[in-house]
Amino acid sequence: MDLLTLCTDISAAITDAIEPVIGTPESGIELYTGADGTPTKKIDEIAENAAIDVLKADGRKILLISEECGEKVIFGDLRSQGIQKSDADFTVVLDPLDGTFNVVAGIPFYSVSIAIGMTDLADISLGFIENLHSGDVYHAEAGKGAYCNKRRINVSEVSELQKLSVTAYAYRTDSTKVIELGRVVRRIRVLGCSSLELCYVASGVLDAFVDFRRYLRITDIAAGKIIIEESGGRITDTTGMPLTGELSITSRVSMLASNGQVHGQLLDLVADDFVIHDSKVKGS
Repeated sequence: MDLLTLCTDISAAITDAIEPVIGTPESGIELYTGADGTPTKKIDEIAENAAIDVLKADGRKILLISEECGEKVIFGDLRSQGIQKSDADFTVVLDPLDGTFNVVAGIPFYSVSIAIGMTDLADISLGFIENLHSGDVYHAEAGKGAYCNKRRINVSEVSELQKLSVTAYAYRTDSTKVIELGRVVRRIRVLGCSSLELCYVASGVLDAFVDFRRYLRITDIAAGKIIIEESGGRITDTTGMPLTGELSITSRVSMLASNGQVHGQLLDLVADDFVIHDSKVKGS
């Protein structure tokens, strides 16, 4: 099966599975603490189980990395026992429902995020994100560009800090960084679904995404990373280093994604450590 088709099938199964509980009190019931260390709500479990059923039917050896179940080798219904991670044909990095608070609260901005790779964040070959409310589908394959609903997308060309529209996340301890950022850029928006916000940067709706929390999980960003890069943007950690690392549910990062025009100048505002960023270099 084509991997993009697999992603589409997963998203369709999740959409069908969660539809009956959207808007109900049942959707927000906390069941347990997921593998990522956050509470798993009923709607999260429904979404992940729907995805797992699709992966079981695929027939290939798949390493699933997902927020609720953690790491799981899938090879049909009964054949996964004893198979090692290294035996997998590929890895699926899944956030079955990004923006759980939004969907439970009735805010129409939530998604499924799927990335296909092998072992490292640097070798993601396909990213797929669908807005489960609007049905808008973003995807990118390495070297083939980024798309929304099959139409090519590109980052914005805004090149002045004072004109930037930015989404920014921080804990209270990092609030001074957001305040400093807010003094410089035109506007800050916080929409509550990082995968879709990355797609907004990729498609030029927003100009940059900043997260200071050292909290972002691989499942949050793996698909968005390749979509940003294939749309002409730039993505690093908040010290300016490339985003790499093992595909693991325990990995956490801080991140800056931008249209690339003023990436260096933004890093000077938000950097975790003192580093020199040459904002005059073309594409920075």
